[in-house]
Amino acid sequence: MLGMANLCRYSQLVKVAPTKLLGSNSGVSRLVSRQLITPIRNNNHKHTIYKGFQIQNIIKSNPIILRFCSSSQPKRSKLVGYWLLGCSGMVFTAVVLGGVTRLTESGLSMVTWKLLGEKLPRTDEEWETEFKKYQQYPEYIYKNHSLTLSEFKWIWYMEYAHRTWGRLIGASVFIPAAVFWAKGWFDKAMKIRVSAYCALVAAQGLMGWYMVKSGLEDRFQGPSDVPRVSQYRLAAHLSLAFILYSGLLAGALRVLRPFPKGALVRIKELAAVTGLAHAVKAMAFFTAVSGAFVAGLDAGLVYNSFPKMGDNWIPDDILSFAPTIKNFTENPTTVQFDHRVLGTSTLIAATTLWLMARGRPLSPVARRVVNGVGAMAWLQVCLGIMTLVHYVPTPLGASHQAGSLVLLSLAIWLTHEIKLLKYIPK
Repeated sequence: MLGMANLCRYSQLVKVAPTKLLGSNSGVSRLVSRQLITPIRNNNHKHTIYKGFQIQNIIKSNPIILRFCSSSQPKRSKLVGYWLLGCSGMVFTAVVLGGVTRLTESGLSMVTWKLLGEKLPRTDEEWETEFKKYQQYPEYIYKNHSLTLSEFKWIWYMEYAHRTWGRLIGASVFIPAAVFWAKGWFDKAMKIRVSAYCALVAAQGLMGWYMVKSGLEDRFQGPSDVPRVSQYRLAAHLSLAFILYSGLLAGALRVLRPFPKGALVRIKELAAVTGLAHAVKAMAFFTAVSGAFVAGLDAGLVYNSFPKMGDNWIPDDILSFAPTIKNFTENPTTVQFDHRVLGTSTLIAATTLWLMARGRPLSPVARRVVNGVGAMAWLQVCLGIMTLVHYVPTPLGASHQAGSLVLLSLAIWLTHEIKLLKYIPK
């Protein structure tokens, strides 16, 4: 270690020729190449001549010394990785906060939307004005007509917190992205991913208002109609959040735990584990999306027993809507049944993955992650059952939604760790 430190120090002390900047073809990264010169005394002449001695060749020939001496690029990569990881954590928080907003029925309390944020009422007159706006819309007219001003303030603050956090996510993505891009810290692949992240953030914000707007429309005329947002738009809003979160997390893993430069090979012992890990990842996502339909239709309140739905394994009204396909997205009974099936299938797949991985050549990190996937799948199913039989209390409902993201996170991490095992470094 001392030798490497001296080599790096001497590379700075030896007389250098003028610095030459070499730009890559992409124009993104710049590498400073210094022709290091060492003085050599010539006995036949009474003057000193200089001979080129390229110390950078010695450094480049040893990847350990190269990494030790060239620390600026890894530091930049780590900063980008931690930025992506932090943004993914903020999206995770937004999903949980959105679930709480939905469970407390606070989402329709703010009836306007502004790009840079709504003004926070401060005086009694401003609160009265805001309350009067709310009173003009279906949720108050048909459902909350006995709501007091103090109760309205509480649900308004919930929605305000959710929207404000979403705008903070936007600032946390767009501003650092612009700075890192301008500094040339992104390669071509990262530029594509960051552009996708920014597009998803913008789409998520617009979809959020489009979803809320569906609950403000005067379309609840039937005797059993309940003012609420469209379950289709709610599912789209949640899906975008999950896609954004998955992309940010996967991007952070690529930077913080990068794939070695080398050949990617197939390992027969890991083929089945890899396929099943990707299957668990996809099933966790689609189960969460089906949960959005459950939330949008309040389907968690129709059959609050488990494992049977009432007295039957398959309820009589499971296909009561016409046409038949309409039941899968608009019939609360069918939507809850589908969510049960998807959740149970994900549990079976995750358990099979855990059992299959026990005899495979996994790294210690990958083995811990696959254990986490198996344990989290069981915990998530238990949370779902408890949420159902207790008639969807807010703490359990929010925990169940957070659990779906934790399971998805572990599945994403596992697929990344398995792929790391398939690289043969150069």
